[in-house]
Amino acid sequence: MAETGRIRVAKDKAELVKDLTLTSSDGGTGPFQTYADVIVFAAALGVKHKKRVGLGEISKREPSPIGQEHFLIKGYDLVIKLLAIVEAKELNILSYENEKYENQRIRMFEEYANGGLEILQQELRGAVDYSERLLLILSSERFQQEPDKEFDLSRFLSS
Repeated sequence: MAETGRIRVAKDKAELVKDLTLTSSDGGTGPFQTYADVIVFAAALGVKHKKRVGLGEISKREPSPIGQEHFLIKGYDLVIKLLAIVEAKELNILSYENEKYENQRIRMFEEYANGGLEILQQELRGAVDYSERLLLILSSERFQQEPDKEFDLSRFLSS
């Protein structure tokens, strides 16, 4: 069960999360300033690719479970809430009166973040500069379009 008020990271993804931040203890030069930034980006990526993966073993050391206040300060709590509404398809999931709902919101968010981190592990494998590779990933996602549909001129023809 999720530890109330804390966002956990899978142990097998902990090193990646550290490498993606500027704040890692070994002088990291990653593109993100905080662990919360990495986790939210990964969760968004997980949602986009519909990849939700259970955490398995939890990282106890750096990054240890991250307090929700780090997400709240940056406004990321809205991402957690939106993800929960879309996934659960019910508004009760936003209730703060029931700890069960808060734990569900956190668990969903953690699992999508873990799925996104799995994608990032694959995409960033062998990369020297994570920033450059992330830009390439984002660019390819941005310009990836649906297959061209024929333009229908009939609406412009008068009867």
